[in-house]
Amino acid sequence: MKVILFGATGMVGQGVLRECLLDPDVDEVLSIGRSATGQTHPKLREVVQPDLLDFSGIESRLSGFDGCFFCLGVSSAGMKEEDYRRVTFDITLAAARVLARLDPAMTFLYVSGAGTDSSERRRRMWARVKGQTENALLRLPFKVVMFRPAGIVPLHGVTSKTRLYRIAYALTRPLWSVLPRAFPQYVTTTEQVGRAMLRVAREGAPKPILETRDINALH
Repeated sequence: MKVILFGATGMVGQGVLRECLLDPDVDEVLSIGRSATGQTHPKLREVVQPDLLDFSGIESRLSGFDGCFFCLGVSSAGMKEEDYRRVTFDITLAAARVLARLDPAMTFLYVSGAGTDSSERRRRMWARVKGQTENALLRLPFKVVMFRPAGIVPLHGVTSKTRLYRIAYALTRPLWSVLPRAFPQYVTTTEQVGRAMLRVAREGAPKPILETRDINALH
């Protein structure tokens, strides 16, 4: 299996990349992002792409993949809606539209979030923009599956880029081994997300939107 990974330097993306490199069914991982992962591995190929709204220069490298794991995203804290929408909606759809045209048989897995607003009408800006993004993806002519995790515990040295999250994770570290088992409907891990994405890419998903409990059942 060959997969494309967006956002491999973020917390979720780091976990997904780890599971891809460990999985014997994965032959190649093409990481695309504004910066390199800093990792080397026989399966790993990287494209540093400064402009994630324009993939015309690398289209020749994007065909022949079985799945795309889109883990790129930012926290909405302190962001204007226009800026958050550019990262969350515009970049995601720019990539998805190209891949739907080049590889219509692939599965596109999008990391969204618990509480996403599919109606696109609620007041919470991030939830509304995520809902708009999900709905636009579902209208594209290829298979799309949404991952909506709530709390995510970072394992195996995975770290968040967001300082506030790093502080929260440091404070809750003694509970990491307990939370996913105690609250499977609310808490998952980077390892479980990565394994669940790989399983969906191989076997398909029971439904187009997977909440935390669904993700944990698939890993």
